[in-house]
Amino acid sequence: MRSSSLLLKPHALSLALAAAMLPSLAMAADDAGNHRDRHLTELSTVKVTASPLQGDAESLARPVDVLAGERLDEQKAGTLGDTVAKLPGVQSTFFGPGVGRPIIRGQEGPRVAVLSNGMGNMDASTVSADHATSIEPFLADQIEVLKGPATLLFGSGAIGGAVNVVDGRIARELPDRPLSGRAELRGNSVNDERSGMFRLDGVSGNVVLHVDGLVRNGDDYRIPGYAVIDGLEDHSGHDHEEGDTDEPRRGRLDNSSVRTRAGGVGATWLGDEGYFGVSASTYRTNYGIPNGAHVHADDDPGHDHDHDHGDEEEGDEHDVRIDMVQNRFEAKGGIYQPTSFLKNISLRTAYTDYEHTELEAGTPATRFTNRGIEGRLEAVQEQIGGWDGAFGLQFGNSDFGAKGEEAFVPDTATKNIGLFLLQEKQFGPFKLELGGRHDQVKLDPTGDYRARTFGATNLSAAGIWTLNDAVDLRFGIDSSERAPTNEELYAAGPHIATRSLEIGDANLKTERGQRVELGIHTHSERVDFSASIYQTRFKDFIYLADTGVVESLPVRLWTQQDATFKGAEAEALFHLFEGNAGDWDLRVFG
Repeated sequence: MRSSSLLLKPHALSLALAAAMLPSLAMAADDAGNHRDRHLTELSTVKVTASPLQGDAESLARPVDVLAGERLDEQKAGTLGDTVAKLPGVQSTFFGPGVGRPIIRGQEGPRVAVLSNGMGNMDASTVSADHATSIEPFLADQIEVLKGPATLLFGSGAIGGAVNVVDGRIARELPDRPLSGRAELRGNSVNDERSGMFRLDGVSGNVVLHVDGLVRNGDDYRIPGYAVIDGLEDHSGHDHEEGDTDEPRRGRLDNSSVRTRAGGVGATWLGDEGYFGVSASTYRTNYGIPNGAHVHADDDPGHDHDHDHGDEEEGDEHDVRIDMVQNRFEAKGGIYQPTSFLKNISLRTAYTDYEHTELEAGTPATRFTNRGIEGRLEAVQEQIGGWDGAFGLQFGNSDFGAKGEEAFVPDTATKNIGLFLLQEKQFGPFKLELGGRHDQVKLDPTGDYRARTFGATNLSAAGIWTLNDAVDLRFGIDSSERAPTNEELYAAGPHIATRSLEIGDANLKTERGQRVELGIHTHSERVDFSASIYQTRFKDFIYLADTGVVESLPVRLWTQQDATFKGAEAEALFHLFEGNAGDWDLRVFG
């Protein structure tokens, strides 16, 4: 099998000196002399909840970035992808303003897990490029970005990394005030967007109550000129009468508006020997796929054009919108010191009911559903021979469905179960982390498709060598494995969003990757700097291969080939000026 090499080039070096250009620019009202102390305190107190050991980002050997507090407020955007896209090594997909899924070091889709409070979000965003994630970043307490394989923690769907959104609906500790909250209003002149959110947390005795909500309305984007280039605006083969009103507007990206509603409630009991909490949330959005970005079923070469369009609902017959609803229920409980061997043991579960309908000119065309439950049992051990660690069990069942004229993937039931172990030990100036995980994944489609069962084994080693108080070196070695998704195995038909005929391969094997990474972190009075280089060699990398054209549609087959990804990333934060009026920082990354 021929091996190909893919080089990930760092995106252009980003510089800014104003708040409108640089989210990391901070002006604080506190005493300027405390700036450095505040910065170090923030680094050391924000715990990474995605890790069972819950260390801070600086103490974890695996590469991770955390957005919290002011840093998160400065980077919040309308999609999860746009919110994290200003981190080194992270970008976002784009299929109109309503869609933005994270890309981590060139990996996306089913290779990057999107999590809510450490549990799978269970939407349909990995199935097609025009499907949005069902997470609202404006309601997040913190967002954790795990770079490189996160399969050790979250299974085979995180071979490229993970983004964990923590919403705080189930409290982690008692608030220091009986009632606290915040409200926020934002505007955007590009599309006349107006967003408003609120959050309230109240405590009575040992019980914490939480409520939050958000409303966002955005119109079509303003753009210079026309969205469609002359001569390319009509590929459908339809004859347009003179005076046709479907012409694009100058200065606007037609059908790019977004309407979003989200909110949740939670209640948590926190005691001396344990805790228990529940939450319920809903996410509803209706967004347009900009005209020209989506092929319509009636424009498919295999579709009969001899029907009358005269009876369609009012509106542009080429407008495609997605109407999404997700309801989610979570529960989490734990016991402190259940035995002399364990520090704590916890169980968390999440049930998700997801649905979205693709509307063409207001008429339902295709309906996607995903309903499932996921659970995670986790135990943190007492130190044994200098080793701290955690182990646990994760399980999940989901039922994915697609009905309608653009459904190209069969209904599929997926079951998975995984066992994991994570250990760490300090050897003087050197900290070592070791871990392993094994998952069993079964996909059972309806119809004549063959069910498949996969085993995926993941091993990891990482370390931090502290040279002095200001400098440490880091390394990571991983062997990871990913099971194919239902789309990769069973796709069969036109995939409208990608304008192609997509064919799966039910004989695909697991995808295996070996990663090596080296990094350095430095901290000084004036500069904080971090950099890393990495390489991942994939065996049987799964990708879409162009195989020809049938009736004007490219035919793309899911296939496998060895591939190598290489990359580097760096970030520097310069503390430029400290004064009574505020502090000025310059952030450079690439």
